[in-house]
Amino acid sequence: MDQSGKVVAITGASMGIGEALAKIFAEHGASIVLLSRDSGRVEAARCRVSNTERTLALTCDVRNREEIDRVLGLTLHHFGRLDVWINNAGHGMPDSVAAMDMASCRDMFETNLFGTIAAMQAVIPVMKEQRSGAIINNSSVAGHIPLPYHAAYSATKFAMNAIGKAARVELTSAGIHVITVCPGYVRTNFSANVAKGRESKTIRPASQRGITAERVARATFNGYLKKKREVVVPWYMHVPIKIYQLLPGVVEAAMTRMAAQK
Repeated sequence: MDQSGKVVAITGASMGIGEALAKIFAEHGASIVLLSRDSGRVEAARCRVSNTERTLALTCDVRNREEIDRVLGLTLHHFGRLDVWINNAGHGMPDSVAAMDMASCRDMFETNLFGTIAAMQAVIPVMKEQRSGAIINNSSVAGHIPLPYHAAYSATKFAMNAIGKAARVELTSAGIHVITVCPGYVRTNFSANVAKGRESKTIRPASQRGITAERVARATFNGYLKKKREVVVPWYMHVPIKIYQLLPGVVEAAMTRMAAQK
């Protein structure tokens, strides 16, 4: 479990899952590069992570390939290598398919999906040259079960799942492991960054309180150590995923009832 000498870069690291990932990798000895669009918040997260001699906070908007290349260059200059890149930056857009704003939809795809792909294309040559590395894509259970009134968000996550799992096969022979992480509902400030929709509803059981960012980070770290293909957290979310695959009508009926109660 010792990650001494490893260098880990994390997008969307100023809070929530990104910050929790930075903490757990740092606790196990890795050097961390925290990336975020907000310079103040990412520096504050760096201070909370501590281990300041092994951490670096940089601004990066993953919608801009030049910014990804800049922070990658700074990472290599500062630490000399890159062992793990975690694509965690992303946001939601609660709205119906009929009412959602297309400009907001495209912007979300630029961050959630195209930012992920651009980052992968930037770091893969570095890892190929090293003959080792890991790419972790933080997706969602919504990438397995389409969420009504979050359809566009689900679409970005379905695409992330496909990109990551295909890339895993493509890159295995190069010594690069691609891991897809699919959390269920997580108690973070994620909702503060969503694009406000015209017609939104929350399709979630009232009893569902969500899991902590720290739990997601632990599951991700363990999946990374075991070189898993996919990490679903909490584990019991495998059940609705499998039910949806086999009996989609059952899941759709339950979501229809929840939507009618809102």
